Amino acid sequence: MRVLKKLFEQNRRWAEGMKAQDPDFFLKLSRQQNPEYLWIGCSDSRVPANQIIDLLPGEIFVHRNIANLVVHTDLNCLSVIQYAVDVLRVKHIIVCGHYGCGGIKAAWENKEHGLIDNWLLNIKDICRRHQQEIDGLADDAEKISRLCEINVIEQVANVCHTTIVQNAWKSGQDLAVHGWIYSIEDGILRDMNVCCTNISELPSAYRMR
Repeated sequence: MRVLKKLFEQNRRWAEGMKAQDPDFFLKLSRQQNPEYLWIGCSDSRVPANQIIDLLPGEIFVHRNIANLVVHTDLNCLSVIQYAVDVLRVKHIIVCGHYGCGGIKAAWENKEHGLIDNWLLNIKDICRRHQQEIDGLADDAEKISRLCEINVIEQVANVCHTTIVQNAWKSGQDLAVHGWIYSIEDGILRDMNVCCTNISELPSAYRMR
């Protein structure tokens, strides 16, 4: 019970398989990480970043939390963004939500869940801002799915509004922020057609001079 033997065995098989494909893989990986992408996703165990976009270790820098939120007082998330942008010099930040998100559903239900309810207030704020659109949908399932989509769009905006991203743009750094959503039911990613690449695309109230 204290030692998860099965997982250690799986790890050894995986490492051996990687070395069989490329004997120097781990040596090269240990010397540096140089990813082009930062992934901001949900903690849901069914949405692993590397696997669903078929990238190897070292090719994507990852931050995950419940409901893929970018909260401007969350120093953990902001530190990840700052390191990815300023140190790793990523070229793309991908905010990826998913349909059937438990955090979105929990925020929608208006039931008490404990400490997490304070985190989910961020989603309730989004719901309130888009209440008219959501109320016009047919049923709860459709409303929750749309809220999953809207949440991605809002979090892309939150990323773009950070001083980290805006300072990168002001310095001429090549950086794009994307919004995607993933379907657990078919394993397919969908582009939300929301992408920002410079300060001029932001509402004037959010632009840092």
